[in-house]
Amino acid sequence: MADDLYSILGVAKGAVAGDITKAYRKLAKKLHPDLNPGDKAAEEKFKQISAAYSILNDAEKRGRYDRGEIDATGQERPQQQYYRDFAGGPEGTRYHSGAGFEDIGEFSDLFGDLFGRGRARGGQRGTGGARFAMRGQDAQYRLGIDFLEAVNGAKKRITLPDGNTLDVTIPAGAVDGLVMRLKGKGMTGVGGAEPGDALVEIAVAPHPVFTREGDDIVVEVPISFDEAVLGGKVEVPTTTGRVAVTVPPGANTGQTLRLKGKGVKTRSGAGDQLVKLSVVLPYRVDDDLKALAEAWRAKHSYDPRRKLKEQA
Repeated sequence: MADDLYSILGVAKGAVAGDITKAYRKLAKKLHPDLNPGDKAAEEKFKQISAAYSILNDAEKRGRYDRGEIDATGQERPQQQYYRDFAGGPEGTRYHSGAGFEDIGEFSDLFGDLFGRGRARGGQRGTGGARFAMRGQDAQYRLGIDFLEAVNGAKKRITLPDGNTLDVTIPAGAVDGLVMRLKGKGMTGVGGAEPGDALVEIAVAPHPVFTREGDDIVVEVPISFDEAVLGGKVEVPTTTGRVAVTVPPGANTGQTLRLKGKGVKTRSGAGDQLVKLSVVLPYRVDDDLKALAEAWRAKHSYDPRRKLKEQA
């Protein structure tokens, strides 16, 4: 991924949140894999803009990115940690760590208090027979995934600051903000102690078509004037492919059709897909449609705002 997330979305560094969202949605509608089947380049660019948006759309994470605390993948930038002559150096040698512990004091005194004032080196026994060991720190990472990967599950690979890789299995139904704990995949322990864990926070990018409500998937589907009046079969996208749905005669904007089991699948079951209909008139109303409407209105005039007037 390019280093500059702002360039990926085509916005200035000082762009407001609304401009960032608008830029993402414009690019998502152009690059989404559903609209570019088989186009690997478009798919890769879509992943890049989704990952960039997941960081820049979050005020806290955007601030951390701007300050250089996380990189363009959302991973923590490596911080310097070191032990410096803590056992055998001159008096006054102090310990410093980038993990938030500052100026603990003289290590010779510290270890003397803990281990019978014996002079202990890392991994060696002091005069009191004790051995210094410390569990490795937990490592925190942030992994951006797209909406369908969260719904259907996926396998992803994280590149660590030291160049090594870490494979992560995203469970189906993962939600934004989910933190996965990978046992023993954190920092190496000291003195033979166990390593820490890797904590991977999942960031789910929005989808240009689908939204999620609990375990249900919601999609708005436009239908034509004649489909609304007469009913018929229309093709509807789902998170696993397209299906044919029957629109009943007399369908109206806001009416919702339910597709059982087509939502998010979890261990406890599966949600549904909610298809919200939206009646859309032709882009150009021709003479035939005008004549039809006028003839119908002359015989069947009705007030669609009657309930609104009664309740107001």
